Amino acid sequence: MQKRKTIVRDISWLSFNNRVLQEAGDDTVPLRERIRFLGIFSNNLDEFFRVRVATLRKMTELGSKAKMHLESQPQAILEEIQEMVHLQQIEFERIWKEIQKELAKQQIHLINEKKLSVQQQKFVLDYFNEEVRSSIIPLMIESIQNFPVLNDKSIYLACTLSKKDKSIPQCFALVSVPTRSLSRFLILPSKSDEHHIILLEDIIRFCLPVIFSSLGYDQFSAHIIKLTRDAEIDIDNDISTPLIQKIERGLKNRKKGKPVRFVFDQE
Repeated sequence: MQKRKTIVRDISWLSFNNRVLQEAGDDTVPLRERIRFLGIFSNNLDEFFRVRVATLRKMTELGSKAKMHLESQPQAILEEIQEMVHLQQIEFERIWKEIQKELAKQQIHLINEKKLSVQQQKFVLDYFNEEVRSSIIPLMIESIQNFPVLNDKSIYLACTLSKKDKSIPQCFALVSVPTRSLSRFLILPSKSDEHHIILLEDIIRFCLPVIFSSLGYDQFSAHIIKLTRDAEIDIDNDISTPLIQKIERGLKNRKKGKPVRFVFDQE
């Protein structure tokens, strides 16, 4: 295979974003800044998939014509991107676990719904009923053919509902995590020398029996999923349409672009 004469722009961009990740992994950087760098890295990667990966996928349809613009086949670039992103995500998880250990040394603990004390359970349930419940609209999944359309930039809980005695069939549902209207983090009541924090999605996990109380299920599990959509703005060559209208139409179409990335938790 012929060597490239230059570094592909998209590979170069991923290398730049990796430097952001390196800042998050630098233990000489304050913890607050390290967490901020993780957020910047993640947001950058989402936008990279929305625009650059979406463009490369379209260019794979051009075949050999695409190589004239890229000095390489888009499919080969996509495979290289996939490998780099996979390694970066592994490093992201390692750094995040390291940061959590450092936070724990300062008596700051990020806990999930399984580690709540009795007092914290009551606090979370009250918070859910007062602040969260009105924003929750579960979507029942009856079949793959009727699977709900997932919004870009939204986080969902993919839920499994079952009955221990199997008297009713297992079913599935989606719950959108309302991160745009509520804080992603909640500080919990704790001992005076400790600080406990829980994520909004874990609050919802804890309250799944409340959300689905009318359906008769007694076993619940849920996993976080997130979809990234093609957000490239295509402007056609129709000279009869004003440019501003083309841009407005392109922005509207971003909401229903093709999926380019699917992320889910493994726990």
